[in-house]
Amino acid sequence: MQLLVFTLDDQRFAFPLPVIIRVEHIVEIRFLPGAPEIIAGIINFKGQVIPVIDIRKRLGLPGREISPMDRMIIAHTEKRIVAILADEVPGLTVINDYQINEDETLKFARFVKGIVKTTDGLILIYDLDSFLSLDEELELDKSLADLQKNK
Repeated sequence: MQLLVFTLDDQRFAFPLPVIIRVEHIVEIRFLPGAPEIIAGIINFKGQVIPVIDIRKRLGLPGREISPMDRMIIAHTEKRIVAILADEVPGLTVINDYQINEDETLKFARFVKGIVKTTDGLILIYDLDSFLSLDEELELDKSLADLQKNK
């Protein structure tokens, strides 16, 4: 399995490579009225308006100002394309399925597909499709629809 590894503070996370579209430098994020708190705003990506998710809020990590060195991971969920804010994106790593521990219990385990223990520490494999609750998905849909109506 190939994983795209990214960091938030000193913690390493990963997405399975098949959900990744590309990694971009940070761009201006526009506020989206009425969006769930976890949505930092929206960006224009190749002519498409996509929501930007600040997973720090979901994982209980302290917030911080966006830096010009930050990255955005453009990925797709079952419902939509999203951008995920990341401090750094060191790159790809290849792991074997037997390296993934799915039995670890963490306070945010419902968002984590598994944990990989490496010589450099832990990598949490993130489940992008479980990140937004149904209510948040509906709230986001409404905010995006309102944005389109008001254009």
